[in-house]
Amino acid sequence: MPWEKTFDRERTLGRATRLFWRRGYEATSIQDLVSGLGINRGSLYATFGGKRSLFLEALLHYDDEHRRAFTDRHRQRRSARKAITGAFEEVIETSTRGGSRDGCLLVNTALELAPHDGQVAAIVDRALRDVETFFADMIERGQNQNEIPGSVRRTDTARALLSLFIGLRVLSRSRPDRAVFRSIVRQAEAMLG
Repeated sequence: MPWEKTFDRERTLGRATRLFWRRGYEATSIQDLVSGLGINRGSLYATFGGKRSLFLEALLHYDDEHRRAFTDRHRQRRSARKAITGAFEEVIETSTRGGSRDGCLLVNTALELAPHDGQVAAIVDRALRDVETFFADMIERGQNQNEIPGSVRRTDTARALLSLFIGLRVLSRSRPDRAVFRSIVRQAEAMLG
């Protein structure tokens, strides 16, 4: 009788994403995955190919389900300026409500693995470039709507906003202090003129 998979692959991938997000790649053992996913080792290897390939799939899943949804949600705002500040505000709200210190899986991975793993670095780089593009697009839209002065340098400001945004994500793990977060938002607003 052939082996038959008895679990929902998408749900299992979501659980794996959450485990890696909470613990990081290195701190998540195969046993953590087996226990947390409720599947046996054989199923894990047969379905996902092992810890590293599962992690890469989880990272792409996170990018699709969280990061893309995040920027798409903020792109829908009428005000480009509010789209930018709203992105920062949402991170503050989720970081201070409930005490979660998970941060962002992409940023966490950029710090943990990207310097040592070219494939991971490429995934993280693409995602962060997309966030930079979001900021650049919103600046351009804001300039077209006369919300942001034409003197604001789109590319430079988008990159600076990305840096502030990544800093906010890192601080959300180590120092989730609303006063510090508010300072970052004020700086982001000041960059928009």
